Amino acid sequence: MNRRASPSPRGARTHRARSSSRFRGWLRHHRAMCLDSAWRLLRTPISSLVTMLAIAIAMVLPAALWLTLDSARLLDAELAESATLTAYLAPGIEDGEAARIEEALGAQPGVVHTRLITAAEGMAEFQQALGLENALARLDDNPLPASVVVTPESPAPEAVRDLAEALGAVSGVDEVRLDLAWLERLRSLAELGRRVVLALAVLFGGGVLLVVGNTIRLAVESRRKEIEVITLIGATHGFVRRPFLYSGAWYGLGGGLLAWVLLTLGGGWLASPVSALAESYGASFSLPQLGAGGSAVLVGCSILLGWLGAWIAVSRHLAEVKPR
Repeated sequence: MNRRASPSPRGARTHRARSSSRFRGWLRHHRAMCLDSAWRLLRTPISSLVTMLAIAIAMVLPAALWLTLDSARLLDAELAESATLTAYLAPGIEDGEAARIEEALGAQPGVVHTRLITAAEGMAEFQQALGLENALARLDDNPLPASVVVTPESPAPEAVRDLAEALGAVSGVDEVRLDLAWLERLRSLAELGRRVVLALAVLFGGGVLLVVGNTIRLAVESRRKEIEVITLIGATHGFVRRPFLYSGAWYGLGGGLLAWVLLTLGGGWLASPVSALAESYGASFSLPQLGAGGSAVLVGCSILLGWLGAWIAVSRHLAEVKPR
């Protein structure tokens, strides 16, 4: 009975040695092409810098708008935590009855804190805010009702509306007003801003692809003779494409780093007037920074776009470069 011959130990070692040799050769070629493409960019510093600067400008605007939206999101969350409802009590209710109604409102589910403002306190605050102490002092009766300021547990608009309906059903409450209309408008503007940023990111990303693609196309044309020669001796498309892909990645890396520098300098330049403007309104606000994660995403997206633009350009023009 014939048995299938098993490979000898010597043959297995030879196969592993050949595979290891091919892998080391593949790594050496990648390293050589990476260094060679970087050297070619350094030999033409002006044109390389112009290309990287074009990529940086295309990356800066979407990133800056994203940072602006991020600051608006943080402001939205901070304002949402301070969202309140105001329950106006029926006119003519005495202070003791108003305190009882405040306790009833505080016992409602979803209420974190309540604060009673009597009719006299409300008139005093109104006079102080408008500076009409002398004019309002001539009134025979206080036209302002007592009110209870309610802090909800959840600032979500749906939860606050449900809570407002429950508070309005309490005996002695005349009207409940929501203080979330401005917050809903801010959220609508934030959603519009996110869509605008997404559209601009797609448009400017396409611009990066065009810039890198055109640069790589010129590089392919300038090395047409070289490509024809190495194709004649059996070079594959992957072998030919490799240095141009590294060039696109280098362009993307340079553009991403320049974009990061521009954003950092621009943030430092605007930080002082923004802080001064916030302080004039009695608030504390500072421009958000990219941070380590945001910087990595910015540079990584730039490298990816540069590599993709080079791959598209080389794949399109490599078929046109044929040995003669």
